[in-house]
Amino acid sequence: MSKIIAAILVLLAILLGVYAWMLGRKPAVAPPAPTAAAAPATPTTTFPVVFIAKPVAAGTPIPADALRIEQLPVNPPDALHDIGTATGRIPVFDMAANSPVLESQLVSGLALRVQDGERAVAIKADEIMGVGNRIRPGDFVDVFFVLKTDNKEIDNSQVRLLLARKRVLAFGNASVDGMPSKDASNNAQQRADVPRTAVLAVPIEEVNSLTLVENSGRLVLALRNPADTSVPDPSLFAELPAALTARPVKAGQALPVLSGIDKAQAGLAVTDFAALGERRSRATNVSAPARTPLPVRTSANTTPRPRSGNEVEVIRGDKRETLSY
Repeated sequence: MSKIIAAILVLLAILLGVYAWMLGRKPAVAPPAPTAAAAPATPTTTFPVVFIAKPVAAGTPIPADALRIEQLPVNPPDALHDIGTATGRIPVFDMAANSPVLESQLVSGLALRVQDGERAVAIKADEIMGVGNRIRPGDFVDVFFVLKTDNKEIDNSQVRLLLARKRVLAFGNASVDGMPSKDASNNAQQRADVPRTAVLAVPIEEVNSLTLVENSGRLVLALRNPADTSVPDPSLFAELPAALTARPVKAGQALPVLSGIDKAQAGLAVTDFAALGERRSRATNVSAPARTPLPVRTSANTTPRPRSGNEVEVIRGDKRETLSY
């Protein structure tokens, strides 16, 4: 009996040894790693963009109360980001509420450089008239004129200062807004265009004189120092008569004194413009020196007319006309 128990114990010892050996061959299992903390979320970048809060009509300055700022996840390349920069700007078309304000939707360019009561007027330019093409946008010039006809000066011709200290907005392809004209070439190899026009800022009541003389004579620009602010005293000279006669607002009242856009509406006549010296002599009771009567010029396209004082010959294409004044 003791032998059987001993055999059982030996067998059990062998089994335990085999089990221990098998446990020793298994790979060690690493303890589970602690769970990493969740990474913080990246904040979303937003951009302030100016929006229209209520409809604004085209050509109407945008009021500050019609604007608001919204944060957008994208930054439109043409958007405005500050209400102050958008206030007072003028849209080129109607703007609906809840729409972003884009620079391309607003009036820009040379028009913004024209002051109240002024107009931008283009005149023909060449090297002589444009001070050897030395004029630059932003300069101030005096405009002189010579009345002539058929490339010759008229009898008793006049050379006068027409406009004093006028600002040059553009000369050729260069302008004060820093933008080349639409016809300017982007090809750097192409020869620079010779300036053919000059754009001046002119008070509206003086546009008539500028356009009338340009079509009846020759203009010359005289460059002046911008610090020189001297201008003629208009009270020393008689005014040109208007082409249209003003009428009193009420019966019995004196004729109104025209100015600004009303004076531009009244217009000028070329004969009165050329006869200013004679008219001023009569107005101030100063005897004018006797003048040799001018012969009446005729051609195939004109009819002789009786002489009355002085005359000026006006040529339009192949037609000639002698005007008396």
